[in-house]
Amino acid sequence: MALIKEKKVQIIKSSRLHEADTGSPEVQVALLSEKIVKLSDHLKLHKKDNHSRRGLLQMVNKRRRLLSYLKRKDEERYGSLVEKLELSK
Repeated sequence: MALIKEKKVQIIKSSRLHEADTGSPEVQVALLSEKIVKLSDHLKLHKKDNHSRRGLLQMVNKRRRLLSYLKRKDEERYGSLVEKLELSK
């Protein structure tokens, strides 16, 4: 269920703020969003996989915390990220 290296590099390149950026909130939220999509697809097939469901809830909460942090710090970056990732906020 982990992301393939090429997919991860592609997500980082599309979300980074500068050339060496790998840890900004935008990159972290984009990576978490991709992991959430993959894990939710997995849970559609394996409905009783409660261990993975717990991991999914942790990822969703971490993404929510990062988005609220970004909204507090810079409303413009938050708005563009939500629009780019098509999140409902």
